[in-house]
Amino acid sequence: MTDPLERIAAALERMHPAPQPAPDFSEAEAFVWHVDPDRLAPVPDVSRVDLSLLVGVDRARDTLLDNSLRFARGLPANNALLWGARGMGKSSLVKAVHAEVLARGEALKIVELQREDLPSVTRLLALLRGADARFILFCDDLSFSHDDQHYKSLKAVLDGGIEGRPENVVFYATSNRRHLMPRDMIENERSSAINPGEAVEEKVSLSDRFGLWLGFHPCDQDEYLSMIDGYCAAYGIEVAPDELRAEAIEWQATRGARSGRVAWQFVTDLAGRKGVAIRR
Repeated sequence: MTDPLERIAAALERMHPAPQPAPDFSEAEAFVWHVDPDRLAPVPDVSRVDLSLLVGVDRARDTLLDNSLRFARGLPANNALLWGARGMGKSSLVKAVHAEVLARGEALKIVELQREDLPSVTRLLALLRGADARFILFCDDLSFSHDDQHYKSLKAVLDGGIEGRPENVVFYATSNRRHLMPRDMIENERSSAINPGEAVEEKVSLSDRFGLWLGFHPCDQDEYLSMIDGYCAAYGIEVAPDELRAEAIEWQATRGARSGRVAWQFVTDLAGRKGVAIRR
């Protein structure tokens, strides 16, 4: 008969599988972090656009690229928060900058971490700390509600606790919010607190821990059309300029917004109608 302690141990193992060993980091340039069990899955083919196709984000592009190149070369670099308007290429810029760093002959890995997996970040950092490689740790669409405790895990990335952030890891995050939590929650907590100045300081100060704040704002019509022109040229989509302009303006009008995402959605539709295969 199986020992009761062995049965309990087996049940716990099924509930919380043992972590898998660190992968061979030479087999890919990009990885995704998974939990239950902990593992880094290689991504052989990353979905991204060329850096030259990202229009209207010149300052953010140059700043993030310079920061990433310095980090890849073993020089001091900052954690970066890319915040602002939806669909304006925040996550696309992170992936495109990584590709550009590789194209310039520098060795750099990127690891994507889902927001809901932030509590596991100390285990991930332990794996990366011992690796002979340098990593961008990337979290897309990062934000917190007033009762969300995940922000405490984020401090392990930004501050590193007693060990400090691993020297070979830099953290890039995107968010629609500059302070990572809704403005109405900030105001509500301040108005109901005994000491309003300290009520949300811990959460709001998270964004202060990023050395780089890169803002993204809604594009104007000229930038929107330039994005579409760039995509059409890059993917060989031939269409008369007047026709392209009219259809692009009609497309954004039906969606009530202009952004890089809307531009890409229009180009995807246009390419399908023109019989042009495109791949991102």
